[in-house]
Amino acid sequence: MGTFLFDDIIFGPVQSRRLGVSLGINLLPIDSKLCTFDCIYCECGWNPEKLAGAGHLPTAEKVKAQLELKLQNMAEEGVLPDVITFAGNGEPTLHPEFEQVIDDTISLRNQYAPKARIAVLSNSTMVHKEKVVRALKKVDDNILKLDSGFEETIRIMNCPQSNFSLKKLIHNLKKFEGKLIIQTMFLIGDFKGHHIDNTTPEEVDAWLSLIKEISPSQVMVYSIDRDTPASGLIKVENDVLEAIAEKVTALGIQTSVA
Repeated sequence: MGTFLFDDIIFGPVQSRRLGVSLGINLLPIDSKLCTFDCIYCECGWNPEKLAGAGHLPTAEKVKAQLELKLQNMAEEGVLPDVITFAGNGEPTLHPEFEQVIDDTISLRNQYAPKARIAVLSNSTMVHKEKVVRALKKVDDNILKLDSGFEETIRIMNCPQSNFSLKKLIHNLKKFEGKLIIQTMFLIGDFKGHHIDNTTPEEVDAWLSLIKEISPSQVMVYSIDRDTPASGLIKVENDVLEAIAEKVTALGIQTSVA
């Protein structure tokens, strides 16, 4: 299926089904994906055979300049974003100046769009780094991925590109002391001889157990809504997502379905 890449540092604003009017920031290369996961459902497609290095990333100064120009233009037009979202062509927390970029963004937000929230969409793989955790704690919505309560399922769905331990990930997510949002993709399908269905009672129970342990401020559950690099993946019906969300709500955790 067709997938796409963001071709600029600042993109949008777009209407996000989870966040509202979102102005996007892409800290990754504009001509290829750069990610520590290679998710079978990623809208940006598969990782290239050779990953780009830090030299292909925009500098913090360039990001700041382009963001300020965009916010100035939006302010002049009287249309400001609900949220400034770090997403783009892969994992934003890979950027070596991520914390500096966050600090600059907070300053510009306060100056031009004080009502806007700042969000980061992350796959959670870099939260073992103190500077990444420190930066994520500064934003309004640090949205971190956890697609299953089973490491085997994560390896099939997310295809980690380096050493991955679900146990270590949960340990690191607990460091946020509840100041995080967990985002989970639910889907059904087959990939490389494996059947995937993280909506089964066993999957949901294992996932809920970890959600309870992490105790996030909010959980977002969703399913595929765009083209995926792997074929044969099936979108989970909304009533199934709602039933899963009800189980999270029963834990006393705010939950949304998109």
